[in-house]
Amino acid sequence: MSGLPLIQSDTATGQAAELLDGVQKALGVTPNMTRAMANSPAVLKAYLDFWGALGEGALPSALRERIALLVAQENGCDYCLSAHTYIGTKLAGLSEEEATAARKGQAGDAKAAAALTLATALLRNQGDVSDAELDAAGEDLSHGEIAEVVAHVALNVFTNYLNKAGRVAIDWPLVRSDS
Repeated sequence: MSGLPLIQSDTATGQAAELLDGVQKALGVTPNMTRAMANSPAVLKAYLDFWGALGEGALPSALRERIALLVAQENGCDYCLSAHTYIGTKLAGLSEEEATAARKGQAGDAKAAAALTLATALLRNQGDVSDAELDAAGEDLSHGEIAEVVAHVALNVFTNYLNKAGRVAIDWPLVRSDS
């Protein structure tokens, strides 16, 4: 097996078909990542529920995309880097410069910088952050926002791992983590 097969909407059955139809209706496209997840409807549902719940959180979409870009860069996930560069710059309002800076854990505003610094620490220390790092994050982020940063890191690590392990074909304008 050279990767997870991409489940096509027109041949999917049961819950997988329902979930893929929902993705298509919500986004106007059905990304390859969700087609790969549809191999297990439980995985696709869990992803959609987690992503949807966090979308209703306190962090604005531009900051969520910055976190996704950082995580993709740190994990070397070209699928997610490509997707989130497109989403961040075309839909969430990030400039190309802001997207590039986010990949390096940098941002011009205090809240975004605090979130990216915390996200970097979470990634590099596998969730083990110091009191000083939490206190520093707390200068610009509420406790709820800190919890959401942790959740966004976890969600994006999941999608990075799935796309890399599943060898999911990139269906976004290509951006490479080594560029």
